[in-house]
Amino acid sequence: MRWQPFFPGMELMGAHVTPSPSMETESGRRILQDNPEHKGSLGTAISEAVETALKRKDCRYTLGSVLNHVTLHQTVIGLEAEKQMEMAGEYPDIVIACFGGGSNFGGISFPFMRHNFKDGAKTRFIAAEPSSCPKLTKGRFGYDFGDVAGLTPLIPMYSLGHDFEPADIHAGGLRYHGAGNIVSQLLRDGIMEAADVPQLEAFDAASVFAASEGIVPAPESSHAIAVTVREALKCRESGERRTILFNLSGHGLLDMQAYEKYNSGELRNTGF
Repeated sequence: MRWQPFFPGMELMGAHVTPSPSMETESGRRILQDNPEHKGSLGTAISEAVETALKRKDCRYTLGSVLNHVTLHQTVIGLEAEKQMEMAGEYPDIVIACFGGGSNFGGISFPFMRHNFKDGAKTRFIAAEPSSCPKLTKGRFGYDFGDVAGLTPLIPMYSLGHDFEPADIHAGGLRYHGAGNIVSQLLRDGIMEAADVPQLEAFDAASVFAASEGIVPAPESSHAIAVTVREALKCRESGERRTILFNLSGHGLLDMQAYEKYNSGELRNTGF
């Protein structure tokens, strides 16, 4: 099954959603020629979208997650979280978010990270990525393209290689080969950390969260929940008190098929 988010709402509004890679673009055709069984990824979808925008005068494409302007836009998440923490009379010792390209993680982390730089705060920042697509924990730092076909500018990043084909896990937003350049540099400098999470551990954590909070989390967000559980268990074992902030970046109401497979024991871990 090629990469295709479940967007029935778009189709109800008259949109046509094409699975990527497709035969509708040169990029898609080349990818399928090299590997007819390619499962698709964010990287393949970006290639096809960029090509389409370049060929059509009535179309524009704004690159997302990996680039700096998107992360800056997403910092509204962290700024709001900062105010909410103030209302609660708390300040995070650890900030955790799932990681695909970096904007979600940077969005909640950067407003708190500035206090480490300016005020001497000691908050830890942990990016949670899937074990099957671990660009931060197992990738290499260097210049790479942001898409499979090489249509984007070269970006200094941690990457598994722009031609890397991620496993077909149920967290489409995290199936991306590279990381944003700001986040990559922060990791190189030791200012943040990264942890990789197997698919089943993510769904185990999602199950506990749904039962306790009444919210079904997105599979992407469940990676952050899993790392939060890890850190909370460390605190219980050590007896230390830590305030942990994590970003519940999406609900899983469009991912019921994945949860059905999890509940029936059909899901499997896929290693790197």
